Amino acid sequence: MGATDNQGSFLNRISIRRNQVVSMDGNHEQELEDLEHFQKDVADRFSDLLSPPEDYHSGPILSIAWVRKLLDVFLCCEAEFKAVLLMGRDPSQITKAPLDRLVPEFLDRVVKALDICNAVSHGIESVRHFQKLAEIAVSALEQRPLGDGQVRRAKRTLLSLVTAMAVEDKEGGANKATERSWSFGRRQGVSAPSKDRAVGHFRALSWGMSKGWSAAKQIQAISSNLVAPKGNEASGLAQPVYIMSAIMLSVMWMLVTAIPCQERTGLITHFPVPRNLSWAQSMISLQEKIAEEWKKKEKKGSAGLLEEMQRMEKLGQSLIEFADSFQFPAEAEKLEEVAAQVAELAENCRRMEEGLVPLQLQIRELFHRVVRSRTEVLEVLDQGGKHSAPIM
Repeated sequence: MGATDNQGSFLNRISIRRNQVVSMDGNHEQELEDLEHFQKDVADRFSDLLSPPEDYHSGPILSIAWVRKLLDVFLCCEAEFKAVLLMGRDPSQITKAPLDRLVPEFLDRVVKALDICNAVSHGIESVRHFQKLAEIAVSALEQRPLGDGQVRRAKRTLLSLVTAMAVEDKEGGANKATERSWSFGRRQGVSAPSKDRAVGHFRALSWGMSKGWSAAKQIQAISSNLVAPKGNEASGLAQPVYIMSAIMLSVMWMLVTAIPCQERTGLITHFPVPRNLSWAQSMISLQEKIAEEWKKKEKKGSAGLLEEMQRMEKLGQSLIEFADSFQFPAEAEKLEEVAAQVAELAENCRRMEEGLVPLQLQIRELFHRVVRSRTEVLEVLDQGGKHSAPIM
């Protein structure tokens, strides 16, 4: 609530000032103050994301709860950015150099970010599929007494789960994924066709974009030509446009690292944002922290860094090992150990059940909010173009 209250105060302050001033051309000091407040709000929000969680609902970095908080930060920053750029402003101001170039470039990045939102939404569907597979395994392993039939059922489901999660999420990786699933099934004594269906279902869920679309290339395109303003431009409207572009790049990149997306091979891990900018320091620290984990996971063809998925993968592998060596009746000590892992997996599924649908709705909200803002900016550009057109 603190971030929301702070945002409301910021927007009200700008609204009052702009209503009091007919022309902003002679109001440079207030412009600088608004820009300073915007940068401070950005710094505070990303610093909060970097801080360890104080309670369960905050969640560790890249958990579902944390990703939802990340989206809240983006939406707050986006609202403040729009206020700084547009609220009560003469439209002709954002059609002058350098904004006549920077604003269209920003709007182009927005379109690319919208594509990423669509890809992430499809990816959440695949994560929900993983969750359902895990729930089936939990149901089987919770049966008492635990016999061969329940263990075999759980093993088949868990193999489907870990195989689907190991699929390389890149266009052209389909044959490799299928080959892995077949060989994996033979090694574990599970029929290959069931593995093939699991992998195929994963692709059907997560490959909702056009065949040649690449999340890695889309992120690279958003980062292209992103250069910090210098000289006089650093104290003008070019600065908030740059800040919002950097926020958009950072948030979209974090979403892509967390959620399965099509073609993430070679995803950038270095960003064109100078560390000496006060508002960017926490953002860069977050990027570096996540980039280290991404480099480790990318080598394994991971489905993503979402904390709940990583925990599910670890527990799934451990329970498969238990199933491989299971003999009825199992030792009481071993059953107790497995029961603890099953309970942890069940709790993980519960968190996913509670969080994934709201997360998907939040992605949609972000999508529609950004579409509306882009339309508003285009309308202001159109008005500014008409005002600056020469009279014939």
